[in-house]
Amino acid sequence: MSKHKFAQVLGKVALYLLLTIAAIAILFPLYTGFVTSLLSAKNLDTYPPKLVPLDFQWQNYKEALRMAPLLRFVLNSFIQSGGVMISQLVLASLAAFAFAFLPFKGKQFMFMVFLSTMMIPWEATIIPNYLFIQKIGWDDTYLGLIAPFMATAFGTFLIRQFFMSLPKDLYDAAIIDGCSNLRYLLTIAAPLARPALGTLAVYSFLQTYNQYFWPLLITNSTNMRTVQIGIKMLQEFEREAWNVVMAGVVIVMIPTLVLFVLANRQLIRGLTAGALKG
Repeated sequence: MSKHKFAQVLGKVALYLLLTIAAIAILFPLYTGFVTSLLSAKNLDTYPPKLVPLDFQWQNYKEALRMAPLLRFVLNSFIQSGGVMISQLVLASLAAFAFAFLPFKGKQFMFMVFLSTMMIPWEATIIPNYLFIQKIGWDDTYLGLIAPFMATAFGTFLIRQFFMSLPKDLYDAAIIDGCSNLRYLLTIAAPLARPALGTLAVYSFLQTYNQYFWPLLITNSTNMRTVQIGIKMLQEFEREAWNVVMAGVVIVMIPTLVLFVLANRQLIRGLTAGALKG
């Protein structure tokens, strides 16, 4: 084996070793959380900690579901996250299409102003949003959970960049052939921008699913609470029983893991698309 070939093999081995260590470091907390959810109460405080559960205590999951209505919280989070995801996809696509294809006066200036809203921290808008939602009577409702997050400058920017990469001649030819703007968006632009739309869908869903402060502020009844608040409630009920708390964490984590596994390829394609174009 030549020296150059040997260096290439050594480099690949080092790279895979580094990736393996990084994967273990990332997955280890998830694994210990799952193991803890299966431990009995007497094995929680043993030293060294148990890395393999010798007795599978599946009743921890039943206890977690008994202590808090986690399935109801998961349903609420799914409705909120799904509503935010769909509304962001629709509104961001329409806004991105206007900024990318439609000519109108002051378009560049308006786009810059639109992007500048990304600089405003969410914390600065919580109180005005809360007062407005309360005034129109949407507190403790799904509309109150969804409405403040229906539009995002980040999503518009992301999809606009994909639309801008499409050939302008394609749009001109479609318009000359009698295609309307809406039809062009739905039948040509949106399918071609599927990686960007998939990325925005996964990103908005996960970000909303993990929200804690806004659902805590806007909801009052237990039936409208979301998963992150449910975990906090479970922790307050079972301060010493971390096996039950971790069982609840695993239950609320499963939907997001399934979503990530299903959309993993689309998410990576969306994030890496255009990365090599310079």
